[in-house]
Amino acid sequence: MDIQLSIQQLTKRYQTGEGVTGISLDVRKGELITLLGPSGCGKTTVLRSIGGFLDPDSGEILIEGKSVLKAPPEKRPTSMVFQGYNLWPHMTVFDNLAFGLKIRKTKKAEIDKAIEDVLELVRLPGAERKYPGELSGGQQQRVAVARSLLLKPAVLLLDEPFSALDAKLRHEMREELREIQAETGLTMVFVTHDQEEALSISDRIVVMNQGNIEQIASPQEIYDEPRTLFVSQFIGKMNFLRGVIAGNQVTVGECRFPNSKDLSGNVRVAIRPEDVLIHGREDRGLAGVIKQVMVLGHYAEVSIDLTGYGPIRSFQPRDLVKDLHSGQQVKTSFKKALAYPEN
Repeated sequence: MDIQLSIQQLTKRYQTGEGVTGISLDVRKGELITLLGPSGCGKTTVLRSIGGFLDPDSGEILIEGKSVLKAPPEKRPTSMVFQGYNLWPHMTVFDNLAFGLKIRKTKKAEIDKAIEDVLELVRLPGAERKYPGELSGGQQQRVAVARSLLLKPAVLLLDEPFSALDAKLRHEMREELREIQAETGLTMVFVTHDQEEALSISDRIVVMNQGNIEQIASPQEIYDEPRTLFVSQFIGKMNFLRGVIAGNQVTVGECRFPNSKDLSGNVRVAIRPEDVLIHGREDRGLAGVIKQVMVLGHYAEVSIDLTGYGPIRSFQPRDLVKDLHSGQQVKTSFKKALAYPEN
């Protein structure tokens, strides 16, 4: 498949010490890739470097095989959707959308048709004559996305575009963005610190930490096989227990797992809450006492204090926790576990 965007050994360091070092990433044509990580990890630095709003210290950025490093933002085949909507309040939706096309000297008939089509695409038909102040936050963000789509960029850049919206609207906008991407075949680079957002919309996720890439993989692989301890801590909920390698197996008490990474000595063992099984006190497993049972819609979260290991969480189907209660003694085992070197 064609490589639409290639970042090669990108380095940009600020006086504070923050920034990125040696970032390399290829994005395929029509792919939606997400840069995910905590604040200050460098994801926005990478995005702004692609868009031309930052000059890297070193490295190369190619779009459709051509270097864009020397080009200013307006000359790059990119378009950016920002966190703020950046709409002109004194101009109608039509004029906000037409502005970039007029600069490109597009014919009026073409502008009219393009704006009608793009408003249909972002589910705002007939909104041309409204002003931004008459629109909700979600509608304003749709207009901001539409404005970027009109420029027909080779790569659409999105910098936490939904973070100002409430949870329900954020969810809807994510679904709509995915539909737009599928319909247009646009290549998108999306920045977020929200792991649920990244897992739900991405073809691939780039997990960043302290200016470096920790892992690049599909959402499924990132969740099921986090490569590093940081990724396992950052993506989804996870229990961590002390383990040790014995007889080339990872052991946590009497629980045994394959030592697939050839680790030795003491290890951190990571277990997803949905992989924690709860048994009767007469069964085999690690002994513990139930601290709390919380029903959270279609599933329940059971907190257990494991003897000698401390608290862990288990996610259980709601109908399986009817007989569980605080203070109850139980045994636990694990469907699967991941091990990492002890830091």
